[in-house]
Amino acid sequence: MKEVTVGDQKVLLVRTHGQYSAVGSQCSHYNAPLVKGALVGDRVRCPFHGACFNVRTGDIEEYPGLDCLPSYKVKVEDGKVYVSISTKVRDSKLKTSNSGVKYPLKNYTLNINFVISGPASLVCAETLRQNCYQGRIIMVTKDTLPPFDKPKLSKAMNLDSSSILLRSSEFYQQYGIEVWTQREVVSVNPAEKAVKLNDGILQHYDQLLISTGCRSDSSSCCSNLSETKMLEEQNVKFYMNDRVTEIKGENGKVKEVVLNSGTVLEADVVITGIGVIPNSDFLAGSEVEMDSRKAVIVDKFMRTNIGDIFSAGDVTSFPLAIRGDQRVNIGHWQMSQAQGRVAALNMLNKPTKIESIPFFWTVLLGKSIRYTGYGEGYTEIIFKGKVEERKFLAFYIKDEVVVAAASLMFDPAVARLAELMASGHVLKKAQAQADDLTWLQM
Repeated sequence: MKEVTVGDQKVLLVRTHGQYSAVGSQCSHYNAPLVKGALVGDRVRCPFHGACFNVRTGDIEEYPGLDCLPSYKVKVEDGKVYVSISTKVRDSKLKTSNSGVKYPLKNYTLNINFVISGPASLVCAETLRQNCYQGRIIMVTKDTLPPFDKPKLSKAMNLDSSSILLRSSEFYQQYGIEVWTQREVVSVNPAEKAVKLNDGILQHYDQLLISTGCRSDSSSCCSNLSETKMLEEQNVKFYMNDRVTEIKGENGKVKEVVLNSGTVLEADVVITGIGVIPNSDFLAGSEVEMDSRKAVIVDKFMRTNIGDIFSAGDVTSFPLAIRGDQRVNIGHWQMSQAQGRVAALNMLNKPTKIESIPFFWTVLLGKSIRYTGYGEGYTEIIFKGKVEERKFLAFYIKDEVVVAAASLMFDPAVARLAELMASGHVLKKAQAQADDLTWLQM
């Protein structure tokens, strides 16, 4: 891969299998430079957040990005490579085989696909339209806004609502996607194929996607604090092996936090990180199967035990391919989007399994941390680099196999590992222990 400039535009030029192709150089998620990512076959994975794109077509193949990359014409003459940018580059927002069709259609079919809340619902709706579904699509959310970029809310507190919308209101209108805000489903009747809303309306559906996410679990409070002395150097103090027993305030404002040890901390703001529980109470009595945590159980096709009801996102318990189909609940943005797409394809009778590799990220004090895989139950961590210098790659080991990896200032190692996992490679402990990491193709 090489980033080149054509006119005033940066382009990612790629050679795979002896052939050249050119696509947009920046990830459609947060504009990360793809040239710093991991290229495996015809796919490049963003080094920052894990979105994947086909380098020949520009198509998005893995989230959290939403849009495809523009693709450009390439030719080779006399040993030189020429890239041409047309003034009429195709719309990368929603590539469809019927892109000339305008929604809403005059004559809807009787089919209604009903989707509830969140990023999974948006990707589901878009995927239905991308694959020429011409029925009615209704999205319901109890928020005042249509689906928005929730990760941004953890980065700043003064964002304008219009700046975090995943899609504009015009987008929904163009593609005939109805969005019902400030409304909530209170019950589901699979026998009647209907949902009841909090305003008393009974809406029938052809197929239903449940993507209601999770909410804070106020019944418990726990601490799981880490990162390697970075915070302590910024005057952050940790109280380990303790817990909050009471929060005191005056006139509607917090004043003190009381710990189990008896310590009283003065406080102006309290941020709680106490875990979540699935938003599935409305499914009581519906016969939709749930696990002990009340997460909705789905198969590899995101289908529940009721054939025309699907589920995606944080509310689900699903089989994770890289862990031998172990049933897991992963509350993360990227996985929610992937599941929304898989659900939509199976709604359209296009059998597709969920095989996405979990990919997480965070920024702490300006330092970016990446993580891929599923490390639950790991028994050993093998470090490369030096943790004290805050430049390292960590392999999580279980049963002599690398089940997950994390990195700090070691890009694109985690992106590369995610691609190896996605292609079916089983990474052995011996590989992680070796001094030679050329197999990572860093």
